[in-house]
Amino acid sequence: MKISRIIAALATTTTLVTAGPAAYGLCQTGCAGVVVACYSAAGFTFGTVAAAAAPAAILACDAAYGSCCAACYWALFLPTP
Repeated sequence: MKISRIIAALATTTTLVTAGPAAYGLCQTGCAGVVVACYSAAGFTFGTVAAAAAPAAILACDAAYGSCCAACYWALFLPTP
């Protein structure tokens, strides 16, 4: 009986809070800023280059952007400060 009361008390007073969406959004925003700068350095505008006609520099920017976005996965599990 006492164990069930302890579990009930813990279940009602503790919560699991993570910063997931906020931290993930910030990470993705950083990635987007970097890819826009990469495109700009190559002389192009992000979002306007067709994949079939993309030069090697743009393909490198796209690969780096994909890696950066994939690396943001960890941010979904950061605790809220």
